[in-house]
Amino acid sequence: MIPSVPPVVLSSVLVANRGEIARRVFRTCRELGMSTVAVHSDADADAPHAREADAAVRLPGDAPADTYLRGDLIVKAALDAGADAVHPGYGFLSENAGFAAAVADAGLVWIGPPPAAIEAMASKTRAKELMADAGVPLLAPVDPAAATEADLPLLVKAAAGGGGRGMRRVDQLADLEAELTAARAEAAAAFGDGEVFVEPYVVDGRHVEVQILADAHGTVWALGTRDCSLQRRHQKVIEEAPAPALPDALRATLHDAAVQAARAIGYRGAGTVEFLVSADGRAYFLEMNTRLQVEHPVTEAVHQLDLVALQLRIAEGEELDPAGPPEPSGHAVEARLYAEDPAAGWQPQTGTLHLLDVPGGVRLDSGVTDGDTIGMHYDPMLAKVIAWAPTRAEAVRRLAHALERARIHGPVTNRDLLVRSLRHPEFATPARLDTGFYGRNLTELTTRDATRAAHEGLSALAAALTAAHGRSRFGGYRNVVSQPQVRAYEAAGARTGGEGEGGGVHEIRYRLDRDGLRAEDFPGVRLLALAPDRAVLEVAGLRREFTVARYRDRVYVDSPLGAHAFTALPRFPDPADRTEPGSLLAPMPGTVVRIAPGLTEGDRVEAGQPLLWLEAMKMEHRITAPAAGTLTSLPVRTGKQVEVGTLLAVVTD
Repeated sequence: MIPSVPPVVLSSVLVANRGEIARRVFRTCRELGMSTVAVHSDADADAPHAREADAAVRLPGDAPADTYLRGDLIVKAALDAGADAVHPGYGFLSENAGFAAAVADAGLVWIGPPPAAIEAMASKTRAKELMADAGVPLLAPVDPAAATEADLPLLVKAAAGGGGRGMRRVDQLADLEAELTAARAEAAAAFGDGEVFVEPYVVDGRHVEVQILADAHGTVWALGTRDCSLQRRHQKVIEEAPAPALPDALRATLHDAAVQAARAIGYRGAGTVEFLVSADGRAYFLEMNTRLQVEHPVTEAVHQLDLVALQLRIAEGEELDPAGPPEPSGHAVEARLYAEDPAAGWQPQTGTLHLLDVPGGVRLDSGVTDGDTIGMHYDPMLAKVIAWAPTRAEAVRRLAHALERARIHGPVTNRDLLVRSLRHPEFATPARLDTGFYGRNLTELTTRDATRAAHEGLSALAAALTAAHGRSRFGGYRNVVSQPQVRAYEAAGARTGGEGEGGGVHEIRYRLDRDGLRAEDFPGVRLLALAPDRAVLEVAGLRREFTVARYRDRVYVDSPLGAHAFTALPRFPDPADRTEPGSLLAPMPGTVVRIAPGLTEGDRVEAGQPLLWLEAMKMEHRITAPAAGTLTSLPVRTGKQVEVGTLLAVVTD
């Protein structure tokens, strides 16, 4: 039975979350005339969501466990601020039945499903049992003790939580026990629950989900499908609606199964039922997310709805149209812009976001603004960029163009990867979409080709020219630079192969005199105009304009040829920058969460052997031996917080 909801009129809503989703909910609340209350950690004291709310309540501390996961503090904050409702957003406590119950027990309105419905889906193992009873198709679990070669490949999954934590693919039976142990440890650390289970890994499967919306009067809407197959580390990167290239019969089956699942647990509010669709067209239930999804904007775009507004109205007791939702129109695609380096194991990046400027014509849902600091405590997603168009091809083209022309000055991001993914032949052919996309194509998508190298060089030239102290008539200065000028720049990602797939150091040598520009390695390039933040070059007869921005020694060059970031290098390197051969330095700020069992200084290690694990931005990162040798130094311990460049270990060849 669906619990009845007495009609109420909400006037003030606290969002028990942060970043992009908090700002998203606040936006709708303002449109509906509701006041807003934010909560924030000390790290988020000046974050956009805290600044934008009508009131904000401090949660002392930085770590999520001390702040956004403290349900008791959040309930108290809502009461102290005079809020009459709590919206959980996604992540953190959004699927915590105990928190939902505590909100209701405090006399506040919970903007989400009943605690019993959350509890029913909280454990993936229990959810599968429930769905089997309801007749929803699912994958049969595999007993690890009885697994055989015929069962491979297998997937180890945490029973609680999500976001790819506690998930391991197993291709060899000999690896199963170790992966079970690792998954249990990660799940226990992330969710406080080390339960895991094993099921078949569906090769070349598609991740397809159905958005559902249910009221307290028995109406359940299936708001179409979404395809979320492009994933890294089991976390979504690009999503679209409707899921393309699905047979009508399969689409109807997924809709029916999703509605059936919602009715089976007396659901209310917004939720998502996720399925894995095999290459032969069979669908299997994965899990139900009892909350709003990150990718909800693509559903909003094709149905012309505000899902947050509908959540609020359902919480007030309003009824959905029993005739069903509005018909979908067109196609929408969403890309998640992360502060991470795809070519360096998806390492999250930190630092100051100086500028985030995305062209118009697309929707931008962002949790950050210019000048914000991207720290280590939270998810590295900076923003979601969403494009809608009458057709899929047009929506994809519009999104790729907007991302390509965006000006993003700050930490390395996955922007180039997103653009190349959207333009990849496999993505253009929906029937070829599956969760193995990045496994097959990541090297290609992050490899610096000759064209990219040439554009990077031209951007370095533009940086050097605009940095010149003396200028000719192009910049309006009287003094003339006649002596050779030399400037050196290191491309962002040059050391890791990250964004821009930097080619290392660009040493720019040029003369700028009354006869114009003469630059080594750039024959025929003419300078048409020059200013401190702008260079216009003629390249192979084509006029190209480069805009240049500087933040200390960091230089960002944007043009129609792409975006490039550089570090201006000193003419004389500091010998102190050198490190001992074999040193493993922290690639990001984070916390040492595990050291390989029994590992001590003096041990012999093999190339690729895991030594320790760092946790940063909600993900674990394995630090491995770069070569076979002896572990001569291990100066860190479990629980130690480290900064970028901290010495973690030394392996002597």
